[in-house]
Amino acid sequence: MTVTEHAKRPLSDVVRAYVALTKPRIIELLLVTTVPTMVIAQRGLPPLWLVVATLVGGSLAAGSANAINNYVDRDIDELMARTAHRPLVRHTVDPVPALRFGLVLGVASFVWLAAFVNVLAAVLAVGAILFYVFVYTLGLKRRSPQNIVIGGAAGCVPVLVGWAAVTGEVGLPALLLFAIVFAWTPPHFWALALKYREDYARAGVPMLPVVRGVAETARQILLYSVLLLSITLMFGPVGQMGLLYLIAALGLGGAFVALAWRLLQDATEKRAMQLFRYSITYLGLLFAAMAVDAVISGPVG
Repeated sequence: MTVTEHAKRPLSDVVRAYVALTKPRIIELLLVTTVPTMVIAQRGLPPLWLVVATLVGGSLAAGSANAINNYVDRDIDELMARTAHRPLVRHTVDPVPALRFGLVLGVASFVWLAAFVNVLAAVLAVGAILFYVFVYTLGLKRRSPQNIVIGGAAGCVPVLVGWAAVTGEVGLPALLLFAIVFAWTPPHFWALALKYREDYARAGVPMLPVVRGVAETARQILLYSVLLLSITLMFGPVGQMGLLYLIAALGLGGAFVALAWRLLQDATEKRAMQLFRYSITYLGLLFAAMAVDAVISGPVG
């Protein structure tokens, strides 16, 4: 698209295109874990200004990583139905401005978090951007079926940012929260990849369903679901959670494992998408239960 064509577009369309570069729905999912983590770290409600400042900085960081990912992956995005609507594929944003936009957001996230939260939170957020871009997008995505396992660590960092925002450090409970999101990511993403495995095969991306097949992917999903349940139960005593959290972890995790078992027995796209949709609900409810439990239980000695 030429400069003249861009100039003719309404400002609202341009804004929407740049917002789309940040993948807002993914940002929402990341922030779902940040606020509850801050409540758990505070053992109550943190100052509102700190929550807002952390969310703004976290959104800038996630938006930066996603915009740069759009730039790097624009060639394969063009080959997949799931990503064919993205701004660079539709030429509603040019590649170089998209890259600049991502870099500016990254710098802004560091400056914002360092100024209004703390330097540790800022360093963690920028570390997540670098990991997502260089380790996942450039390093693993097109080379290894373990791409989402290792690369998914970037999506776990918001809990560390939230914890650091409140406490100024990263303690053992924060690391276990990181582990929960880390174990959740593969079954969540592989369930979606089962539906779009032909897309990934066409683009030459070695996602697990493409490389190892549907049955093995379903088996791995079940194994990670069991691991996820185990880690959430470990978090109970480490995070000094109460009965409410224990009931939620058992109930929500048990349902997760049950859906993974059903997928193993009947590895259809329908079952895969049931698990995918539930995984999103699961993460939100689990972290909400943590937060409510922490508020009810109050400070610990």
